Amino acid sequence: MPSLLAFAVKDFRSQLRQLVLTGAAVAVGVAFLVLSVGGAGALVQSYEQSAAADVGTAPVQVVAPETGVLPAGAAAKAATLPGVVEVSERLVGHANVLLPSGRPLDDRALVTSVAADPALRWQRLDSGSWPRARDEAVLDTDTAHRVGAAPGDTVRLTKAAGGTADVRLTGLLDTSASEALSAQPAIGVPYAQTRTYATGVRATHLDIDLAPGTPAGAGAPAAGATAAAAKKAIGGGVAAYTHAGAVENAKQSGRTMYAVVLTAALSFVLIAMAVARMVVTNTFSVVLAQRARQLALLRCVGADREQVRRVIRRQGLLLGLLASAAGLAAGAGACLLGTALIDGLADLGPIEVSLMPGRLTFLLAGVFGVLLTLWAVRKPARAAAAVPPVAALAASGAARLPEPGSRTLREVVSVLFVVTGAALLALGTLGGSPLALLAVTLGAILTFFGVLRYARHLLPPLVGLLGRGLRRPFGTAGKLAVQQLRANAARTGAAASAMLVGVTVAVSAVTAIGVASGGLETMLASRTPAAFSLVAGEAGTEGRANADARDAVPADALAALSDRRALAVTPVRTATLTIDGRSTVIAAADPARLNPAAEGVAEARALKDGEALTLTGDGTLTVKSTDTTLTARRSVLPLALAPGATVYVTPATLDRLAPGAVGVATVLVDPAAGTDHAAARTAIDQALAAHPDLRVADATADARLIRSMLDRLMLVVTVLLGFSMAIAALGVAATLMLTVEERTREFGMLRAIGLAGEQLRRMLTLESVLLAVSGALAGTLLGLVYGTLAARSVLTAVSPLEILASSGGTALTVLGILAATVLTGIAASALPARRVRRMAVVDALQAPA
Repeated sequence: MPSLLAFAVKDFRSQLRQLVLTGAAVAVGVAFLVLSVGGAGALVQSYEQSAAADVGTAPVQVVAPETGVLPAGAAAKAATLPGVVEVSERLVGHANVLLPSGRPLDDRALVTSVAADPALRWQRLDSGSWPRARDEAVLDTDTAHRVGAAPGDTVRLTKAAGGTADVRLTGLLDTSASEALSAQPAIGVPYAQTRTYATGVRATHLDIDLAPGTPAGAGAPAAGATAAAAKKAIGGGVAAYTHAGAVENAKQSGRTMYAVVLTAALSFVLIAMAVARMVVTNTFSVVLAQRARQLALLRCVGADREQVRRVIRRQGLLLGLLASAAGLAAGAGACLLGTALIDGLADLGPIEVSLMPGRLTFLLAGVFGVLLTLWAVRKPARAAAAVPPVAALAASGAARLPEPGSRTLREVVSVLFVVTGAALLALGTLGGSPLALLAVTLGAILTFFGVLRYARHLLPPLVGLLGRGLRRPFGTAGKLAVQQLRANAARTGAAASAMLVGVTVAVSAVTAIGVASGGLETMLASRTPAAFSLVAGEAGTEGRANADARDAVPADALAALSDRRALAVTPVRTATLTIDGRSTVIAAADPARLNPAAEGVAEARALKDGEALTLTGDGTLTVKSTDTTLTARRSVLPLALAPGATVYVTPATLDRLAPGAVGVATVLVDPAAGTDHAAARTAIDQALAAHPDLRVADATADARLIRSMLDRLMLVVTVLLGFSMAIAALGVAATLMLTVEERTREFGMLRAIGLAGEQLRRMLTLESVLLAVSGALAGTLLGLVYGTLAARSVLTAVSPLEILASSGGTALTVLGILAATVLTGIAASALPARRVRRMAVVDALQAPA
């Protein structure tokens, strides 16, 4: 046993140069694992600290129940508790900030009350001072920049009762660390003025300060007693916490987020590690095939099959240990560098993040790298153990290793994978089911495993096809490169398969995201009843299913819109009626003027007097005021036409049900014939110049926002999958290095008959590029198919092929991936080509065959 171990170590050291690139592939995978876990942890750290920053510094905090609103009189009850010296009620609502043109920003601002007591203010001030007077306010930095204002300037806000008011901007809020304020424009006004500007005002928290030097303020136990007393006194299902408890409660959602983010990150790590496994398996297979005679001699001197397998496994263990250690060191260095870059370049306010994961992560990553390497050498070890002793009599030291297991069984399993996967792909493509995407995903995995099984048969012909275009411009070097790759079909297929995996997954993800992005934009833009919508009574949309004259669009605003020839205006009239014993908002509009592609419009156009469309489903509806029975069908159109509406009827039916009690709560606006979207938006802003309190919703802008988010996701996915391609490149380089070892005499003969060193370098470079590009082209084809089918399973109403053809961003990304593979092939050939150029001809001719 000791002699066998010593032999394994000695033999491993002699092969170390051949295995260094393979070890680098494992090291990159381990480093990627460490960096992914650290990145996920840093993201959650920032989220948790943002949530904790919104807690403030109050010793005790009361949080509203699930309704989001504190019970009436909560602040007064808390103020009567022993030891309480100050209670600040957090009020939130919504208002509009006006641009210099007089029109509001497209997104409404969140209005928050600023506590009078500095100790109970939970917002953070970036510059300037806090507002104290009734005509003072603060804005977040981004919103102030959008309206061109600085501290000391005057800005205009809408008022809750209608109209606008000019206020002095006293300071700028720092919302970079606030979960509540960072997602939208933010306004801070004195507590007493909150209801002056904000609609839909509600109390969400109580911040309670305790008297210093009293038992109630003596520490956390006393604060806990005050929190318990506040919860009991206020009632209504509120929660009360000490400061530490409030921070811990705010971080709870971060743990769920960590699980989601970590799972997503580890999925990319597993892809990279799967590629690394393929590289290790391929490298060991080639190395052991080159040492077939040595393995046979081991059998001749008494080593049995198990001992041969044990030698190979121990060498795999040594490689895994060294590579994992290097990967851990590289991962730690990357985490330290990333943390330093974040600290130096990113403006995160008070948030402090570190990419460095804990010790357990390093331990598990190292173990995972070792186990992956042991798993990867399992198959080559079995094949090496199957080399018979008689192979020691072979003239050459290299041979093809026998493939372990039953070939028939492997063929049957591969065919089953392909057939079953193709059936699942076809089933998922039909869509219309929540399981359609799952079916496509499983089908893609199964068919892809089948393709990998036959890669050695599929990729060499592709190499030959690509090589035809290289023979003329590169002459002898190009011809020799193609012949070499086609002559070693198994090795070519194995080396190109690693690139095939990385590119297939990358192109699949890019295609699916690109098609989904374009499809969602098309679907959202086409399925809304109109391109723009103008809704009156925004306060009424926050929980009040009611529409009356107070919520109507002003008649002069409607007239101003209708007078614009660039606009096609459709009023939506609503009334509140008692239907089946419940107060119900009923809406009506001319269906001929609605977008025909919008869901429910076709049914609305076929609707007759006495019929209705409703959110609640098929059946009959009884209107109390006229004792009328309506025949109803299910549709989402009512809600799309007016906030709070649950029933749609024809205009004639609404006139009969509610004569004289009908208001225009929503106005739908489309560009007129010959008018583009931008010109229509300009015409709307001009028509509503006298009504800054009316906000316009732009369906196209919402679609563009979603698309920009998906585009950023595409960028992140592409970068993460770049690690897989880097590992595949190391696999190509490792294969070329091994072929250099194996073909030393061949290279010497080529040099002897007149082939220049530069031609040899060019030949190896072409071999590397052909390996990378053949795998990349096959992966691109598979990726386009898988990605398109995945998008088709979700977006059944759009044509993925048309979207893909018109998606310049997706096409450029795919072309970028292909270009990256060419560069990868060139880079992978650098070390082997350098070695060949430095090879002495005489020494090469004396190398064993």
